Amino acid sequence: MPKVNLKSLLQGATALSLGAFGLSLPVPGMARAADIESPEQIIVTARRVEERLQDVPISISVFDQKQLSARGVTNGRDLAAYTPSLQVNGFFGGNDVAFSLRGFGQDLQTAPTVAVYFAEAVSPRGGASVETGDGAPPGSFFDLQNVQVLKGPQGTLFGRNTTGGAVLLVPQKPTGKYEGYAEAAYGNYNMENVQAVANVPVNDKVRFRVGVNQEKRDGYLNNISGIGPSNFGNVDYVSARASLVVDVTPNLENYTVATFNRSKDNGPMEQMYACNPAAVIFGALSCAQFAREQGHGPYVVENDYPNPETFIRQWQVINTTTWQAEDNLTIKNIASYGQLKNDTRTSLLSYRYVTPSIISVPTQFGIFNIPTGPLAGVNIPFLALSNTPGGDTANQETYSEELQFQGRSFDNRLTWQAGGYMEGSNTIGLSGTQSTTFLNCSNATAFQCFNVLSNFLGPALGGVIQQQTFKERFHNYGVYEQATYKLSDEFKVTEGLRYTDDLVSGIGNRYLYTFSAPNTPVAGCFPGLSLANACGQRSRVSSHAPTWLIDVDYTPNQDVLLYAKYARGYRQGSINQSGPFNHTSFAPEHVDSYEIGAKTSFHGAISGTFNVAGFYNDLTNQQIQVNFLSGGGAGQTGGVVNAGKSRIWGFELESVVKPVKDVTLDLAYTYLNTKVLQLNPVVLAPGDLFNQAIPLSQVGTPLAFSPKNKVSATASYHLPLAEALGPITASGTLTFTDKQLAQAGGPFAYLPSYALLNLNLNWENVTGKPFDVELFMTNVTNKLYANYGADQFNTLGAVSRILGEPRMFGARVRVHFQ
Repeated sequence: MPKVNLKSLLQGATALSLGAFGLSLPVPGMARAADIESPEQIIVTARRVEERLQDVPISISVFDQKQLSARGVTNGRDLAAYTPSLQVNGFFGGNDVAFSLRGFGQDLQTAPTVAVYFAEAVSPRGGASVETGDGAPPGSFFDLQNVQVLKGPQGTLFGRNTTGGAVLLVPQKPTGKYEGYAEAAYGNYNMENVQAVANVPVNDKVRFRVGVNQEKRDGYLNNISGIGPSNFGNVDYVSARASLVVDVTPNLENYTVATFNRSKDNGPMEQMYACNPAAVIFGALSCAQFAREQGHGPYVVENDYPNPETFIRQWQVINTTTWQAEDNLTIKNIASYGQLKNDTRTSLLSYRYVTPSIISVPTQFGIFNIPTGPLAGVNIPFLALSNTPGGDTANQETYSEELQFQGRSFDNRLTWQAGGYMEGSNTIGLSGTQSTTFLNCSNATAFQCFNVLSNFLGPALGGVIQQQTFKERFHNYGVYEQATYKLSDEFKVTEGLRYTDDLVSGIGNRYLYTFSAPNTPVAGCFPGLSLANACGQRSRVSSHAPTWLIDVDYTPNQDVLLYAKYARGYRQGSINQSGPFNHTSFAPEHVDSYEIGAKTSFHGAISGTFNVAGFYNDLTNQQIQVNFLSGGGAGQTGGVVNAGKSRIWGFELESVVKPVKDVTLDLAYTYLNTKVLQLNPVVLAPGDLFNQAIPLSQVGTPLAFSPKNKVSATASYHLPLAEALGPITASGTLTFTDKQLAQAGGPFAYLPSYALLNLNLNWENVTGKPFDVELFMTNVTNKLYANYGADQFNTLGAVSRILGEPRMFGARVRVHFQ
């Protein structure tokens, strides 16, 4: 039997596959064509050390600052639009989003599946019963070196164990040059944005950099109720950053970054999209709102909260000390401290119910029509949410400490890392929420409320005020190691192991106020709690687990990397702030992840890169979001239970190609197939306030916010003009997002697919002068689309949605100095 040369066979197969695209691979030793600006030259830190993107066996999307600016990325939702595997859940607005990667999403009160790191430190926790923290606040996306989106479980090298991936925000580090810029932008909806950055080398050992960014913009959603602000979807944030690098010795560097973000806007507001007149009582009220919103244009909403607001303030200080102890040993310490404060006041789901002149009530004897008399036209707020009186919705401190050791053997065949991680987070002061259901209140804090529906329907549908206050503590510890051994010039094997110990504890007070008479509350507790104990309840959950990684790489030449890996991922358990008393906590979930991939570079007449990855995930003991409903007028609340099992598979393509001179094509595509395989029944305790549990997932359906197909395609053309004019680049980006599940169970469970076109024209160093001019337009076709939806068609007869931004355009001018 003839011998088979595996190396030659794989090289031939790779060359054949590229040849199908009309491309060719250079043979080893052949002179390479001029490189282009592509992932081939991009440096990433996905494995906590600097490496070429094309050398890292991880599926990664990377955007430098120029790409972020050209695409108009200013928040997490913008980033997700251009990253096919990345999605967001924007239930609490566009500025306070939770990331989802490859179908792994974050629900209320769960730990994130996608961790966000700024300058290698994890983002501060929110620790609240609303979705806040653990992310990138407004103003985070300026003066960055790049943003890296790592896909797949990050369970060995990074501080927090996550099942979906990680988003790394890498700020520009102070340099040894005196330089900076000032920038101003103006656009429609009175958008005003200013930026300024200065880099100052104090001396040959000390370097300093400071920057500030502020943006204001009117909202694009018109409020026709006459209550509260005239528009929603507005922007108003300021962010600042300062960093200092000190070369203590030639081998010892200390790097400090301080960052501050503050945002204050009108909060989210949903539009009534459809209604079900057959739904008992509330169907008619929902359809009345739907009718009122017709004829006022596509971007219309109705608000019934007099002073809605979403306030976010986050600051963080990160200190990194790096010591090159020996040529083959580096010791790094990363310490951080940060705080996040959030105050939210909003009309949840944005149902503005108004008392009709007649309420029709079905009974066993037929339909009874009840006149409402002088109460006709009075608001019946469905669910008004605010921070607890005297406290905040969330106010949490987070501190972390990580010690890293990085080294390599003297023959460079072995590279390794090891270290320990500690994170803690505590509630500052008092945090919690107050929710008002079916009550008309002039001052809910002072209990100046009356029950509208009980006047006609009796106390069975009486309104309530729920006050929930809490203090939470998170303690996370981990030890890890990861090593790569070079078996030969072509083959490498990597193994990683981590052990994590997590503890979440908290105490909550859960009051329930009913109103049998106007302005006369009757205090009580959630069932199972006692007024004698201030309606208090303690919760605690401890979870720990090993996670690991095994990876094999094959590099036939410097332009091809083939890899296969298996990883075990884990997401910690936590406590429910507002669920039934027999579901006060939930356990961790686990994932087994399998991935194969290839990263290739090609040269010649057509040059560029082509990367592909295929993945399969088994998710067990899944944390499922559940709506708990009450038949006694207390409305609904949310909680998390371990009740599911799912599978996720798909593939990702990313390519940058320069087909001809001055033209660059950038394509990213993800196919994602998710399915819920199993849901266990949720058992409620007898006598609980909530007597019905409705999981927001169903067997056989996809996972929420997991579109099957998602594409981002960008074409850039560098105009061939005289060099003295300065570089002029025109670019256009087309994105497509397939339909996606928002909430299982109803006829409007899916958000429709949509495509968006964005254009950009950038003129750098205008006529040789140190300033740039840029024109931009997003959603050029003014596509009407939704990025969140709530389907209660079969219960309250209402379907609501949050609309994405309409056409936005403007101009930006930047002045450089050095």
